[in-house]
Amino acid sequence: MIDDAGAAEHNDFDAAVEAAIGEIPQELTLLIVEDDKPFLGRLTRAMEARGFLVTAVESVAEGLAAVEAAPPAFAIIDMRLGDGNGIDVISSLKVKRPDARGIILTGYGNIATAVTAVKLGAFDYLAKPADADEIYHALMATKIDKPDAVDNPMSADRVRWEHIQRVYESCDRNVSETARRLNMHRRTLQRILAKRAPR
Repeated sequence: MIDDAGAAEHNDFDAAVEAAIGEIPQELTLLIVEDDKPFLGRLTRAMEARGFLVTAVESVAEGLAAVEAAPPAFAIIDMRLGDGNGIDVISSLKVKRPDARGIILTGYGNIATAVTAVKLGAFDYLAKPADADEIYHALMATKIDKPDAVDNPMSADRVRWEHIQRVYESCDRNVSETARRLNMHRRTLQRILAKRAPR
């Protein structure tokens, strides 16, 4: 059974998604920010084959520069990049171009981060590995379907993980402050944050 905080998190996500859904932009400009070079290459080719004019970069800094130079209609952005967090690129894109649709890709998928991403301008999020078809359909969706939390209850380990992530996001991703609030050793917290989310 999911706790009240988990249910509220799902409700926040649903509300944010409803607010994000709008008209699909007609212009097919696409920014991909991904530091896995082989995946970036495959995804770039797959999206070009679907008619997108792709700008492919490998860092938050390059992504922010690309948004500043020419805000795209669509974006596919990895959450964790070598020089920072992909949410910063999504947030900048939403300021520069409110009608843009951005998808966050994450190998560290969790509800708290997804809610933050959507509130800051992401249209949807997908857990890696996601293939080109999934990503394309998410970008062009007019409705987003996520599994119901009641039908998919979280394990105790996952509930703990979600709580840590909620506190981490509320501390603006500051590890030291998060560790202080959770009364946890900083290195222990860093190890937890570096791992994939438990099922």
